[in-house]
Amino acid sequence: MDTLESFRQEVREWLEANCPESQRKPASREEQVWAGRNQTFPSQDAKIWFERMRDKGWTVPDWPKEYGGGGLSDAEAKVLKDEMKKLGCRTPLLDIGIWMLGPALLEYGNEEQKQEHIPKIVRGEIRWCQGYSEPGAGSDLASLQCKAEDKGDHFLVNGTKIWTTNADKSDWIFCLVRTDPNVKKQEGISFLLIDMESDGVSATPIELISGESEFCQTFFDNVKVPKENLVGELNKGWSVAKALLKHERKLMSEQETPAGTQLTPVQAALDYVGTDASGKVANAALREQLVKHEMKYRALGLTHFRSFEEKMSGAGEGNIPMIMKYVGTECTKEREETLLAMLGTQGLGWEGEGFNSDELLATRGWLFSKALSIAGGSSEVQLNIIAKRVLGLPD
Repeated sequence: MDTLESFRQEVREWLEANCPESQRKPASREEQVWAGRNQTFPSQDAKIWFERMRDKGWTVPDWPKEYGGGGLSDAEAKVLKDEMKKLGCRTPLLDIGIWMLGPALLEYGNEEQKQEHIPKIVRGEIRWCQGYSEPGAGSDLASLQCKAEDKGDHFLVNGTKIWTTNADKSDWIFCLVRTDPNVKKQEGISFLLIDMESDGVSATPIELISGESEFCQTFFDNVKVPKENLVGELNKGWSVAKALLKHERKLMSEQETPAGTQLTPVQAALDYVGTDASGKVANAALREQLVKHEMKYRALGLTHFRSFEEKMSGAGEGNIPMIMKYVGTECTKEREETLLAMLGTQGLGWEGEGFNSDELLATRGWLFSKALSIAGGSSEVQLNIIAKRVLGLPD
């Protein structure tokens, strides 16, 4: 038995012994475990599962052991992910610090910043949010105006950020700020880490079309930020920002059901559309829509696998993450559209009697999915980037 296969066997046995049965099915939004200073758990099993994974460093298995991570290779981390998926084990911890900030800190942070923040992310002690977009700087992010003035031993930050996910529940925010207004816009930006409990920081939730208030507008009013919270070089934050966006876009390309419904388009077709005498989905038009979607989703999964194999062979990821963000989020939107088509009129509910929880979640998931092709760079922006950087087309 080769080393990787032996590791797979060990992982499978450990997961079977340590993942509680209740944690082996998709989590609803209420059942997901988020990091944070005031962390709470929806159940004792969720707490047990989180603590067991945390103690092995497997909340972030491929981060270095010296910072609390699992120290697994890319191949080993994929084995763990695959085995968790086979057993249906839930992700034990959710946090933007894991998805975005951590990889950027490992690349650009100094040793003090890594020692201070990375272990807390792994252990789920701090919840992070992202301060990028502004009311006047969305797709053209580099035109941001939130400013940080050099005051000697600290920066003084003033301005606002918009669409800050869970800012009202987060402990810290990583923020792009303008530190030099007199140079080319990309060259006058810095990357700061700001404690949300600092004087002058406030966050106001924004009600969304899905009926939730996941996004916020965040305000900075004469906020003092220590100089040691600058990541990378002064006025060179755009490089950090681009590296972080690469991780965000890769994550978004792998997004699945946004609202946590247990229904899949195939199951909905069987339950709501019904089958004919031969066992096929009865409605031919819906059957064709379902098959096309399933083929596209499988192709997406195979492309992710091919990208991983190429990375393992030393070829690197290349432009795949950039392309897959566009393809993945568009495919997720199509998935939600297909699910609603299979539900028929039962996919039109918002509240009240006549609809079960999965049907209501499917409606909200469909609405939420629209945001995925905007967040992290809209699909239109992604196509422009692909045209210029990948295909080499002129402006």
